[in-house]
Order: sequence, then structure tokens, then C-alpha cells
Amino acid sequence: MSVTLAKGGNVSLTKAAPNLTQVQVGLGWDARSTTGAPFDLDASALLVSSGRVMGDEYFVFYNNLKSPEGSVEHQGDNLTGDGDGDDEVVKVFLDLVPVQVDKVVFAVSIYDAEARMQNFGQVSNAYIRVVNLSDGQEIARYDLSEDASTETAMIFGELYRYQGEWKFRAVGQGYASGLRGIAMDFGVNVQ
Repeated sequence: MSVTLAKGGNVSLTKAAPNLTQVQVGLGWDARSTTGAPFDLDASALLVSSGRVMGDEYFVFYNNLKSPEGSVEHQGDNLTGDGDGDDEVVKVFLDLVPVQVDKVVFAVSIYDAEARMQNFGQVSNAYIRVVNLSDGQEIARYDLSEDASTETAMIFGELYRYQGEWKFRAVGQGYASGLRGIAMDFGVNVQ
């Protein structure tokens, strides 16, 4: 049975699914029609230790699909977001996540948002969900509802370790500075 979370809410994945070792994090959205420029939203994952990404290679996105040890694996870029279901998917092999990583942060950004004059206020039905890979059951879900009319990137949620357990937190924090702002906040080397 899936737990639906409100912003800031969390759930123990370890308690919800004992012996959990692999999850699939699905991210989805619908872009409303605007000036005609196509929307391209991109999911990314940051492996974080004490508030900082462990290195640029631990920033997993469409140009770096896998973390060095293979614990986090982006399943590819969806350029349109068309259709039902998850638009982009990131698999996390919890037993392979380096011990120094205390959380994996999941963000979604609008590609070329400034030039296309796009923002999350033009995006609807955004969500993040965590699915147990072994049985396909959804464990947790967070439907974002905020009007983010100036934000061009958002942290949707995060997997984190707490006292030996894996938990999931619904975050919903927007950034007007796009993916660059999120990357810089977590210490990714941005050109």
C-alpha cells in the first residue's frame, strides 16, 4: 500500500518494505501549452554527504547516467514528457550506495527555461514516487501542488538514511536559478 505524502512529510521505506534493496524513483509532469516552444524537463539525482555532492561524477543526469559505483542509474532523457506514467526514472540500488552518502536528492529542471520563457507555473500534475523494484509496488508518492511561477528547477524529494533505515522525504523546494542553482547549492562544479 502506497503512502501519499504532503510537502515535508516522510516515510520509512525500510519499515514499509522490509528487505528493500532496490527502488525505482519515477518522476512525472504535464506541461501546459504556452508560446509554442516545446517543454523539456530533466530529472537528476545528487549523491550527497554532509550537504555536499561527493564529486561531480556523483551528479547523475542525462549527460552522466550512472554514479561511479553503479548505485544510482538514470534511465534516460524524455525530451517531451508526452504520455501517461513516469516521464523519467532513476533506479537506486540501496545496498550499493556508498556508506558516506547520507541522501540522494531528486531534482527536476526545465531545459533552456530562460530562453524559452518557461517555469514550473506552466507545469501541472508533477509528482515523484518510489517503487519497490522487486515487486513493482509503489511505496510512497508526493504530488507537487505549489504554484511555482518563477521557479525553473525544483527538488521533488530525497531518499535518506536515518538510524540504519532508508526513508523518503517529500521536499518540493523551487529554484528560480534553475538546475545551476541546485548544483551550486550542493557543491557541483558548474562552468
